[in-house]
Amino acid sequence: MSVNLSIKNVPDNLAQRLRERARHYHRSLQGELLAILEEALAAKKLTVEEAFQQIQSLNFNTGDEAVAMVRQDRDDH
Repeated sequence: MSVNLSIKNVPDNLAQRLRERARHYHRSLQGELLAILEEALAAKKLTVEEAFQQIQSLNFNTGDEAVAMVRQDRDDH
């Protein structure tokens, strides 16, 4: 089931930018707003490189260290 939404008091400059963006992507203003919402609420899929960088940011030096941390956390609870 779909729902009708309404956005009120949109500043003129923002409305114009939305119209231009919709025109650029060959969509109606309504279609462009829906595309923006879908993109904003979609789960972000990481590239392998992005996933690797996030894992590195956890500062695990070895697999054994990660296992030790999990075991410690389990023991603490």
